[in-house]
Amino acid sequence: MPVSATLAANDAIARRRAQGLPVVPLGFGEAGLPVHPLLAKALSDAAGFAGYGPVAGIPALRDAAAGYWSRRGLPTEASQVVAAPGSKPLLWAILGARGGGVALPRPSWVSYAAQSAMHGLPVVRVRSVGGVPDPVELDAVAREGRLSTVVVTLPDNPTGRLAPPPVIRELCEVAERHDLLIVSDEIYRDLTEMELLSPASVVPHRVVVTSGLSKSLALGGWRLGVARFGDDALRDAVIDMASEVWSAPAQPVQHAAALAFSEPPALVERVAQSRNLHLRVGAAVAALFDTPPPDGAFYLYPHVPGFDTDRQVAEHLLASNGVVVLPGSEFGDDPAACRIRVATSLLYGDTDAQKLAALTSDTPESLPWIAAHLATLAAALHPGEFAHK
Repeated sequence: MPVSATLAANDAIARRRAQGLPVVPLGFGEAGLPVHPLLAKALSDAAGFAGYGPVAGIPALRDAAAGYWSRRGLPTEASQVVAAPGSKPLLWAILGARGGGVALPRPSWVSYAAQSAMHGLPVVRVRSVGGVPDPVELDAVAREGRLSTVVVTLPDNPTGRLAPPPVIRELCEVAERHDLLIVSDEIYRDLTEMELLSPASVVPHRVVVTSGLSKSLALGGWRLGVARFGDDALRDAVIDMASEVWSAPAQPVQHAAALAFSEPPALVERVAQSRNLHLRVGAAVAALFDTPPPDGAFYLYPHVPGFDTDRQVAEHLLASNGVVVLPGSEFGDDPAACRIRVATSLLYGDTDAQKLAALTSDTPESLPWIAAHLATLAAALHPGEFAHK
């Protein structure tokens, strides 16, 4: 199985920079912001916790994550929470424990299909409506009796769209009708200003919600994810798998994560600043692509005319202007649709000082280093650039 397309994009950025070549990094979905000092201190203070700890996570973290969800209208007990070294292992364990066919939005995050394939699970792709398989089409597919699980992302990666509440309710009706588990990836939940209805608010007994610290607090390298289970049997099966695969998340990271999920005012402010930054820069990049600004997260999914395949678009932008994007086909889309996934979150600067200035600016898109990236991108997207030679 090839390396994840998102990680491959990060490698491409590193290679170009090592060669001294210019880069507009729009391929890798990393939040690209400094660690908040409160969290850095919490991690340092917890360095002495060197034991394995409970498989499902330390009590302080499970309590804090339960509080996080409860404050968002999802009443949660600590016993419902399982922590892991990232949300990816949780997804892998959930899919393996559940088994059966998996319905994914088309397009959807690259790892959903890859992990399903690792388990030998059949995948059905259904047209996406804001990160959710279209409920009408999903219902028709489910009538064939091959599905067990549907995975959704709210807000969505790669499209940056957010399914409205009526679509979520329709999805839940389909899940009830066909006895489907809904895995709701809500790691971008705090990076939208729109109303977000979690499926767990509608059919809590058949939903697993996953989240983590990699997006809203830019802690991807700390590898910490959490899941909220509505079904005890599935939770226990995932804990059993975890005990044989990762044993437990790193204890120092768990202690810092407990602080993060308890949401002290300084971290609430940091998340709000991050949300504003992502949405403002996303809107500026969207204007260059002549596509709607993101509903949430830091992704765009524009159609680029003048090419036969999405890979041609990506190769052209990289070769001629150093613009790194991902072809939509990496996310399960039709290559001929000529859509690309644009991640705007690595445009905020090369130093912590620049990134912090972007965080606190009312108009980050006007800062010189961000404006320079936008100018390079504008040149790459000039209509004359898209004529075949």
